Amino acid sequence: MNHKVGKDNTVARFIGIDVSKQWLDVASLPERETRRFTNDSAGQEQLSTWLMSLAPELIVMEATGGFETRVATTLAAQGLALAVVNPRQVRDFARAFGVLAKTDRIDASVLAAFAEKVHPPVRPLPDEDRRELIDLVDRRRQLVTMRAEEKTRLSQATASARQDIKEHIDWLDERLRRLDIDLTAKLRTSSLWKAKEEILISVPGVGRVTVFTLLARLPELGALNRRAIAALTGVAPFARDSGQHRGHRMIWGGRADVRSVLYMAAVSAARINPVIRSFYLRLKQAGKPSKVALTACMRKLLTILNTMLRNNQPWQAPSTHTI
Repeated sequence: MNHKVGKDNTVARFIGIDVSKQWLDVASLPERETRRFTNDSAGQEQLSTWLMSLAPELIVMEATGGFETRVATTLAAQGLALAVVNPRQVRDFARAFGVLAKTDRIDASVLAAFAEKVHPPVRPLPDEDRRELIDLVDRRRQLVTMRAEEKTRLSQATASARQDIKEHIDWLDERLRRLDIDLTAKLRTSSLWKAKEEILISVPGVGRVTVFTLLARLPELGALNRRAIAALTGVAPFARDSGQHRGHRMIWGGRADVRSVLYMAAVSAARINPVIRSFYLRLKQAGKPSKVALTACMRKLLTILNTMLRNNQPWQAPSTHTI
Protein backbone atom coordinates (compact mmCIF):
# COMPACT_ATOMS: atom_id res chain seq x y z
CA MET A 1 0.00 0.00 0.00
CA ASN A 2 1.24 3.48 -0.83
CA HIS A 3 1.23 5.89 2.07
CA LYS A 4 1.14 9.65 2.01
CA VAL A 5 4.42 11.49 2.34
CA GLY A 6 4.85 14.27 4.89
CA LYS A 7 6.38 17.68 4.37
CA ASP A 8 9.89 16.42 5.15
CA ASN A 9 9.55 13.52 2.66
CA THR A 10 8.98 10.98 5.45
CA VAL A 11 5.93 8.74 5.60
CA ALA A 12 3.06 10.78 7.05
CA ARG A 13 1.46 9.44 10.22
CA PHE A 14 -2.25 9.74 10.91
CA ILE A 15 -3.75 9.26 14.33
CA GLY A 16 -7.29 8.38 15.38
CA ILE A 17 -8.40 8.77 18.99
CA ASP A 18 -11.62 7.22 20.27
CA VAL A 19 -12.67 9.10 23.40
CA SER A 20 -14.81 7.75 26.21
CA LYS A 21 -15.32 8.89 29.79
CA GLN A 22 -12.52 6.64 31.11
CA TRP A 23 -10.32 5.75 28.15
CA LEU A 24 -8.49 7.15 25.14
CA ASP A 25 -8.03 4.43 22.50
CA VAL A 26 -5.47 5.46 19.92
CA ALA A 27 -4.61 4.02 16.49
CA SER A 28 -1.80 5.14 14.18
CA LEU A 29 -1.24 4.70 10.46
CA PRO A 30 0.70 3.40 8.62
CA GLU A 31 2.02 1.33 11.57
CA ARG A 32 -1.49 0.07 12.50
CA GLU A 33 -0.44 0.33 16.12
CA THR A 34 -3.06 0.72 18.85
CA ARG A 35 -2.62 1.97 22.41
CA ARG A 36 -4.86 2.82 25.34
CA PHE A 37 -4.47 5.69 27.80
CA THR A 38 -6.61 6.77 30.73
CA ASN A 39 -8.77 9.84 30.08
CA ASP A 40 -7.40 11.85 32.98
CA SER A 41 -4.60 14.36 33.39
CA ALA A 42 -1.88 11.70 33.67
CA GLY A 43 -3.11 9.72 30.68
CA GLN A 44 -3.54 12.82 28.56
CA GLU A 45 0.03 13.93 29.31
CA GLN A 46 1.35 10.44 28.43
CA LEU A 47 -0.59 10.52 25.17
CA SER A 48 0.68 14.00 24.38
CA THR A 49 4.32 12.97 24.99
CA TRP A 50 3.95 9.90 22.77
CA LEU A 51 2.32 11.84 19.95
CA MET A 52 4.97 14.55 20.09
CA SER A 53 7.58 11.85 19.47
CA LEU A 54 5.63 10.62 16.42
CA ALA A 55 5.05 14.09 14.92
CA PRO A 56 1.82 13.01 13.16
CA GLU A 57 0.52 14.77 10.07
CA LEU A 58 -3.00 14.88 11.50
CA ILE A 59 -4.93 13.69 14.55
CA VAL A 60 -8.69 13.12 14.38
CA MET A 61 -11.21 12.56 17.15
CA GLU A 62 -14.99 12.78 17.31
CA ALA A 63 -17.02 15.35 19.18
CA THR A 64 -18.38 13.29 22.08
CA GLY A 65 -20.42 15.74 24.11
CA GLY A 66 -17.53 17.15 26.13
CA PHE A 67 -15.37 14.11 26.95
CA GLU A 68 -12.96 15.18 24.20
CA THR A 69 -12.51 18.78 25.35
CA ARG A 70 -9.65 18.39 27.83
CA VAL A 71 -7.58 16.00 25.76
CA ALA A 72 -8.15 18.08 22.61
CA THR A 73 -7.01 21.20 24.46
CA THR A 74 -3.92 19.38 25.79
CA LEU A 75 -2.89 18.18 22.33
CA ALA A 76 -3.61 21.49 20.60
CA ALA A 77 -1.53 23.31 23.22
CA GLN A 78 1.44 21.23 22.05
CA GLY A 79 0.99 22.49 18.49
CA LEU A 80 -0.28 19.16 17.18
CA ALA A 81 -2.57 19.29 14.13
CA LEU A 82 -5.96 18.21 15.45
CA ALA A 83 -9.43 17.99 13.88
CA VAL A 84 -12.54 17.32 15.97
CA VAL A 85 -15.15 15.95 13.56
CA ASN A 86 -18.85 15.14 13.43
CA PRO A 87 -19.43 11.49 14.45
CA ARG A 88 -21.95 11.02 11.63
CA GLN A 89 -19.26 11.73 9.02
CA VAL A 90 -17.09 9.01 10.51
CA ARG A 91 -19.96 6.48 10.67
CA ASP A 92 -20.79 7.12 7.01
CA PHE A 93 -17.11 6.72 6.15
CA ALA A 94 -16.92 3.40 8.02
CA ARG A 95 -20.04 2.03 6.31
CA ALA A 96 -18.64 3.01 2.92
CA PHE A 97 -15.66 0.74 3.62
CA GLY A 98 -17.83 -2.06 4.99
CA VAL A 99 -16.73 -1.62 8.62
CA LEU A 100 -19.82 -2.59 10.61
CA ALA A 101 -18.25 -3.90 13.82
CA LYS A 102 -17.86 -1.37 16.61
CA THR A 103 -15.34 -1.46 19.43
CA ASP A 104 -13.19 1.30 20.88
CA ARG A 105 -10.09 0.07 19.06
CA ILE A 106 -11.94 -0.39 15.78
CA ASP A 107 -13.35 3.13 16.13
CA ALA A 108 -9.85 4.50 16.68
CA SER A 109 -8.60 2.71 13.56
CA VAL A 110 -11.52 4.07 11.53
CA LEU A 111 -10.68 7.60 12.76
CA ALA A 112 -7.05 7.16 11.71
CA ALA A 113 -8.17 6.03 8.25
CA PHE A 114 -10.59 8.95 8.11
CA ALA A 115 -7.70 11.30 8.88
CA GLU A 116 -5.60 9.77 6.10
CA LYS A 117 -8.27 9.59 3.38
CA VAL A 118 -10.46 12.61 4.10
CA HIS A 119 -7.94 14.92 5.75
CA PRO A 120 -10.55 17.13 7.52
CA PRO A 121 -9.53 20.74 8.06
CA VAL A 122 -7.84 21.72 11.30
CA ARG A 123 -9.77 24.48 13.06
CA PRO A 124 -8.67 26.35 16.18
CA LEU A 125 -10.21 25.09 19.40
CA PRO A 126 -12.31 27.39 21.58
CA ASP A 127 -10.38 29.45 24.09
CA GLU A 128 -11.27 29.33 27.78
CA ASP A 129 -13.71 32.25 27.63
CA ARG A 130 -15.63 30.76 24.72
CA ARG A 131 -15.74 27.34 26.36
CA GLU A 132 -17.35 28.97 29.39
CA LEU A 133 -19.86 30.70 27.12
CA ILE A 134 -20.61 27.37 25.39
CA ASP A 135 -21.21 25.72 28.77
CA LEU A 136 -23.64 28.47 29.79
CA VAL A 137 -25.51 28.28 26.48
CA ASP A 138 -25.71 24.48 26.72
CA ARG A 139 -26.95 24.70 30.29
CA ARG A 140 -29.63 27.17 29.28
CA ARG A 141 -30.85 24.82 26.55
CA GLN A 142 -30.98 21.96 29.07
CA LEU A 143 -33.07 24.03 31.49
CA VAL A 144 -35.47 25.06 28.71
CA THR A 145 -35.90 21.38 27.80
CA MET A 146 -36.57 20.47 31.45
CA ARG A 147 -39.15 23.24 31.75
CA ALA A 148 -40.96 22.08 28.61
CA GLU A 149 -41.02 18.50 29.93
CA GLU A 150 -42.37 19.64 33.28
CA LYS A 151 -45.10 21.68 31.61
CA THR A 152 -46.12 18.58 29.67
CA ARG A 153 -46.23 16.57 32.90
CA LEU A 154 -48.27 19.31 34.58
CA SER A 155 -51.07 18.95 32.05
CA GLN A 156 -51.30 15.22 32.77
CA ALA A 157 -50.52 15.11 36.49
CA THR A 158 -52.93 14.29 39.31
CA ALA A 159 -53.72 16.92 41.91
CA SER A 160 -51.23 15.46 44.40
CA ALA A 161 -48.28 15.98 42.01
CA ARG A 162 -49.28 19.29 40.45
CA GLN A 163 -47.98 21.50 43.27
CA ASP A 164 -44.53 19.89 43.21
CA ILE A 165 -44.31 20.28 39.41
CA LYS A 166 -45.39 23.92 39.63
CA GLU A 167 -42.69 24.62 42.21
CA HIS A 168 -40.09 22.98 39.97
CA ILE A 169 -41.24 25.07 36.98
CA ASP A 170 -40.93 28.22 39.11
CA TRP A 171 -37.42 27.16 40.13
CA LEU A 172 -36.47 26.56 36.49
CA ASP A 173 -37.85 29.98 35.52
CA GLU A 174 -35.68 31.60 38.18
CA ARG A 175 -32.59 29.65 37.10
CA LEU A 176 -33.16 30.70 33.51
CA ARG A 177 -33.52 34.33 34.56
CA ARG A 178 -30.24 34.18 36.49
CA LEU A 179 -28.50 32.32 33.68
CA ASP A 180 -29.54 35.01 31.19
CA ILE A 181 -27.97 37.58 33.53
CA ASP A 182 -24.76 35.51 33.64
CA LEU A 183 -24.71 35.20 29.85
CA THR A 184 -25.20 38.93 29.37
CA ALA A 185 -22.46 39.67 31.90
CA LYS A 186 -20.11 37.24 30.14
CA LEU A 187 -20.61 39.07 26.85
CA ARG A 188 -20.29 42.50 28.42
CA THR A 189 -16.94 41.71 30.04
CA SER A 190 -15.33 40.96 26.66
CA SER A 191 -14.75 43.97 24.42
CA LEU A 192 -14.72 41.72 21.32
CA TRP A 193 -17.97 39.94 22.23
CA LYS A 194 -19.59 43.17 23.32
CA ALA A 195 -18.96 44.72 19.90
CA LYS A 196 -20.30 41.63 18.11
CA GLU A 197 -23.30 41.43 20.42
CA GLU A 198 -24.24 45.05 19.69
CA ILE A 199 -24.04 44.42 15.95
CA LEU A 200 -26.12 41.23 16.05
CA ILE A 201 -28.77 42.47 18.48
CA SER A 202 -29.38 45.52 16.27
CA VAL A 203 -31.13 43.31 13.69
CA PRO A 204 -34.95 43.26 14.10
CA GLY A 205 -36.00 39.71 14.98
CA VAL A 206 -32.66 38.68 16.52
CA GLY A 207 -32.93 38.23 20.29
CA ARG A 208 -30.42 37.60 23.02
CA VAL A 209 -30.71 33.79 22.96
CA THR A 210 -29.87 33.86 19.25
CA VAL A 211 -26.91 36.15 19.94
CA PHE A 212 -25.66 33.94 22.80
CA THR A 213 -25.83 30.84 20.63
CA LEU A 214 -24.23 32.40 17.56
CA LEU A 215 -21.28 33.76 19.52
CA ALA A 216 -20.75 30.47 21.36
CA ARG A 217 -21.48 27.96 18.63
CA LEU A 218 -20.67 29.78 15.39
CA PRO A 219 -17.36 31.64 15.88
CA GLU A 220 -16.81 31.49 12.10
CA LEU A 221 -19.63 34.00 11.59
CA GLY A 222 -18.20 37.02 9.79
CA ALA A 223 -15.08 35.15 8.66
CA LEU A 224 -16.52 32.94 5.88
CA ASN A 225 -18.36 33.67 2.64
CA ARG A 226 -22.12 33.25 2.50
CA ARG A 227 -22.06 29.78 0.94
CA ALA A 228 -19.56 28.41 3.43
CA ILE A 229 -21.37 29.81 6.47
CA ALA A 230 -24.71 28.48 5.18
CA ALA A 231 -23.24 24.99 4.71
CA LEU A 232 -21.58 25.09 8.13
CA THR A 233 -24.88 25.98 9.77
CA GLY A 234 -26.87 23.45 7.75
CA VAL A 235 -29.16 25.85 5.87
CA ALA A 236 -27.64 25.37 2.42
CA PRO A 237 -29.95 23.34 0.13
CA PHE A 238 -28.48 20.15 -1.30
CA ALA A 239 -29.58 18.67 -4.63
CA ARG A 240 -31.33 15.27 -4.72
CA ASP A 241 -31.17 14.57 -8.44
CA SER A 242 -30.56 11.32 -10.28
CA GLY A 243 -30.81 10.92 -14.06
CA GLN A 244 -34.00 12.60 -15.22
CA HIS A 245 -35.36 12.81 -11.68
CA ARG A 246 -35.23 16.18 -9.96
CA GLY A 247 -35.86 15.80 -6.26
CA HIS A 248 -36.70 18.42 -3.69
CA ARG A 249 -33.72 20.38 -2.41
CA MET A 250 -33.10 19.57 1.25
CA ILE A 251 -31.10 21.06 4.08
CA TRP A 252 -29.23 18.70 6.39
CA GLY A 253 -26.16 18.43 8.56
CA GLY A 254 -24.53 21.45 10.09
CA ARG A 255 -24.94 22.68 13.65
CA ALA A 256 -28.41 21.83 14.85
CA ASP A 257 -28.36 24.11 17.90
CA VAL A 258 -27.46 27.11 15.72
CA ARG A 259 -30.08 26.16 13.14
CA SER A 260 -32.71 25.91 15.86
CA VAL A 261 -32.24 29.45 17.18
CA LEU A 262 -31.86 30.76 13.64
CA TYR A 263 -35.27 29.29 12.78
CA MET A 264 -36.92 31.09 15.71
CA ALA A 265 -35.16 34.31 14.72
CA ALA A 266 -36.41 33.91 11.13
CA VAL A 267 -39.99 33.40 12.35
CA SER A 268 -39.73 36.63 14.34
CA ALA A 269 -37.94 38.49 11.54
CA ALA A 270 -40.61 37.45 9.03
CA ARG A 271 -43.04 39.51 11.12
CA ILE A 272 -41.01 42.57 12.17
CA ASN A 273 -37.90 42.83 10.00
CA PRO A 274 -38.71 44.79 6.81
CA VAL A 275 -36.10 43.01 4.67
CA ILE A 276 -36.95 39.48 5.81
CA ARG A 277 -40.71 40.13 5.85
CA SER A 278 -40.66 41.43 2.26
CA PHE A 279 -38.57 38.43 1.19
CA TYR A 280 -40.93 35.99 2.96
CA LEU A 281 -44.07 37.49 1.42
CA ARG A 282 -42.51 37.45 -2.04
CA LEU A 283 -41.75 33.73 -1.69
CA LYS A 284 -45.25 32.98 -0.42
CA GLN A 285 -46.79 34.90 -3.34
CA ALA A 286 -44.65 32.79 -5.66
CA GLY A 287 -46.34 29.69 -4.22
CA LYS A 288 -43.59 28.47 -1.90
CA PRO A 289 -44.75 26.48 1.15
CA SER A 290 -44.32 28.27 4.49
CA LYS A 291 -41.57 25.92 5.64
CA VAL A 292 -39.58 26.42 2.44
CA ALA A 293 -40.02 30.18 2.66
CA LEU A 294 -38.88 30.24 6.30
CA THR A 295 -35.83 28.13 5.47
CA ALA A 296 -34.91 30.65 2.77
CA CYS A 297 -35.42 33.42 5.33
CA MET A 298 -33.04 31.63 7.72
CA ARG A 299 -30.40 31.57 5.02
CA LYS A 300 -30.95 35.22 4.10
CA LEU A 301 -30.87 36.32 7.75
CA LEU A 302 -27.65 34.37 8.29
CA THR A 303 -26.13 36.03 5.22
CA ILE A 304 -27.07 39.47 6.58
CA LEU A 305 -25.56 38.71 10.00
CA ASN A 306 -22.41 37.30 8.39
CA THR A 307 -21.96 40.41 6.24
CA MET A 308 -22.60 42.77 9.15
CA LEU A 309 -19.94 41.13 11.32
CA ARG A 310 -17.48 40.98 8.44
CA ASN A 311 -17.94 44.71 7.79
CA ASN A 312 -18.24 45.56 11.50
CA GLN A 313 -21.48 47.36 10.64
CA PRO A 314 -24.74 47.40 12.63
CA TRP A 315 -28.19 47.07 11.08
CA GLN A 316 -29.14 49.85 8.70
CA ALA A 317 -32.38 50.84 7.04
CA PRO A 318 -33.34 48.59 4.07
CA SER A 319 -32.66 51.36 1.57
CA THR A 320 -28.97 51.41 2.44
CA HIS A 321 -28.34 47.91 3.79
CA THR A 322 -26.10 45.83 1.56
CA ILE A 323 -26.17 42.04 1.62
